[in-house]
This record gives sequence, structure tokens and C-alpha cells, in this order.
Amino acid sequence: MEQNLSGPALIKATLIALLLAAIVFVTTVMPAEFNSDPTGIGKALGLTAIAEAEEENEVQYSVSNGELREDTIEIIVPAGKGIEYKLFMNQFQKVEYEWLSVGDALYFDLHGEPEGDTSGYFESYAIATLAEMKGSFTAPFTGTHGWYFKNSSSDDIEILLQLKGQYSLANKP
Repeated sequence: MEQNLSGPALIKATLIALLLAAIVFVTTVMPAEFNSDPTGIGKALGLTAIAEAEEENEVQYSVSNGELREDTIEIIVPAGKGIEYKLFMNQFQKVEYEWLSVGDALYFDLHGEPEGDTSGYFESYAIATLAEMKGSFTAPFTGTHGWYFKNSSSDDIEILLQLKGQYSLANKP
């Protein structure tokens, strides 16, 4: 069944839709996204907590974790050997990384060790055999985080590691 709306009915429906959209924006979107709650409804619904938490995380990330840095590092993994390359990161710091081997695929273990731990504990985040990997990582605890690379071939393998984030280098390139 098809209904045709007359000009005045279409204008009325459009105005009602715009009014409803404005009400939803002011009562839910503004408190949740912008921490602005002119009606108080956002606080009553708990929506301002979303924006407050987001602002708190942004401040913590940008102030307490220092400046962003970028590094490109060349790593040589000797034939038949394994090496580790580590970053020091505070809890909740984030790094974006991309590594590419010039040669064969390498076994690797992306993992971290808590600062001050003497038990030998470590937590693995990714284990595989690949020729390249790209991703991001947020440190679940303060400590060293990085890669163990193992070269099973009979030739040295070069890795190009690109980093961007908040960290300090635990290895000297």
C-alpha cells in the first residue's frame, strides 16, 4: 500500500524528525561524546561517564607517558641463532610496529616481562613463523616488551623494524 504525503504533511514530518534528532543529540550524544550535558539527562543515564573516562585516558596517555617517538631499526639475526629486541614501556603505553625480514620467514615470539620480576615470568602476545608483521600493542604492565627472533636458515637475515609510539629502546641499535 503506497501513501503519498502532501507538501504540508512532508514538511511536518521533516520538522518532527529534526526535532527528535535534536533531542537525541542534546540528551545522549553530547553527554557521551563531548561531556556536555545541558539537560542533566546524560548524567542521570550515566552517559557523561563515557566522555569523562575517554578524556581521562587521553590526558593519561599524552601527559604521563611522554612524547611520541619514531624509530627505524635494522636488526641482523645470525644464521642458526636467535636474538631478542626489546622496548621499555610503562603500563598502557602504546606502540605501532611493522617488521619485515629481508630473506626467509623467522620464528618469533612477541612477549613482555614485568619490571623488577626475578622469577623468569614472561607473557607471550603472538607466536608464529612469518616474514613480516604489522600491528599495534598496548603494554598490559610496566616492563620490557619485544620480540625474540630465531633464524633457522644457514644465512644471516636482516629485519627492518619500524616503531611509532611511546616507549624507550631497551636495546641499542
